[in-house]
Amino acid sequence: MAKTEPPYFDYIIVGSGLAGLQLALEFSSDSFFSDKKIALIDSDPKTTNDKTWCFWEKGNGKWDDIVSKTWETANFYSIDKKIKLSLPPHQYKMVKSIDFYNHAKNVLSENPNISFIEDSIIKIWDTSSNLHITGRKSEYLADLVFDSRIPQNFFDDKKSIKIQQHFKGYIIKTEKEIFNPEEFTMMDYRMRHQKSTSFIYILPLTTDKALVEYTFFTPDLVEENVYDSHLKTYISEILKIENFTILEDEKGNIPMTDFNFNKYHTDRITKIGTGGGWVKGSTGYSFKNTERKISIVIKNLKAGNTPSNGLFKKRFQFYDSIFLSVLNDFNTEGMQIFEKFYSKNKVNDIFEFLDEKSNFQQEVKIMSSLFSKHFILSLMKYLRR
Repeated sequence: MAKTEPPYFDYIIVGSGLAGLQLALEFSSDSFFSDKKIALIDSDPKTTNDKTWCFWEKGNGKWDDIVSKTWETANFYSIDKKIKLSLPPHQYKMVKSIDFYNHAKNVLSENPNISFIEDSIIKIWDTSSNLHITGRKSEYLADLVFDSRIPQNFFDDKKSIKIQQHFKGYIIKTEKEIFNPEEFTMMDYRMRHQKSTSFIYILPLTTDKALVEYTFFTPDLVEENVYDSHLKTYISEILKIENFTILEDEKGNIPMTDFNFNKYHTDRITKIGTGGGWVKGSTGYSFKNTERKISIVIKNLKAGNTPSNGLFKKRFQFYDSIFLSVLNDFNTEGMQIFEKFYSKNKVNDIFEFLDEKSNFQQEVKIMSSLFSKHFILSLMKYLRR
């Protein structure tokens, strides 16, 4: 009996998370790709609310139909200072992952050229004619692959800086009306763990409901009970809440790194999402960063260029590396760094800098506001690498 040829697709997207689904949505909405046969392959059907994404943008945006809450005022707390940040013309927007997954799957299910396949990809190799993809369940062929898996070398590499943004949060409901749903807390350092860069993040949803999250920017992880202990102490001692119910909890670990993901692209394999370094190195934000990266990929494909061409701006990679180096070597200084960041710069300049849309004058001002002996030491260390 003749061997059956593996199914062929023009594009295969490995991973149907944030990057994979955003990319598929762009393919589906652009008539340039209407004749392309596309598969999204993931072992996880994405049927649970496994995370919360937040981002800032001006005015109306393409995701507003699934945005569950917006804010125009943010608060920052150090041990002895409170900074109130007025965000307009920006808004800070919140999207629940399940709402994004359901929205994307509903839209994509209407496109007969797009297939969802539940499988776990083991290997991708380039042949003379096309890419051969091996899954645990089946084999596949494709012209181009967009791969969101993190390269194994990332975990083995000792030269790059790896700060872990690890966190645990509760969505709580209180008996009394406690929260101001018009303001959120970006960072509250009044309850740090052993003087590390660790803080509370609060997204008030209503007057009696909020996401309260304990977040670390540290090289190392902590035990599970550290998150729970600090969360419960903060809720009782800082927020002065005696009675509350935990409706949901979430936890995660987002890599903040200057690892060189670029060298894992080929002409036909493009690393995307977390596996492509699309998480902003100095902040851990990914939602809008992913949207911007996908826009570049789409432009490259339509122009006949390699999909990964021009995905990163070197000067912003440099800024991120210096910042990560400071956090890695002087983690106890994180509170002071962020206090300077938010107190000495205009909100619009901050957002443009983090969105990598700032001009050189804005960048010099922001970097100067953070300058200290720790930044000088980190700069010298970076130049010796």
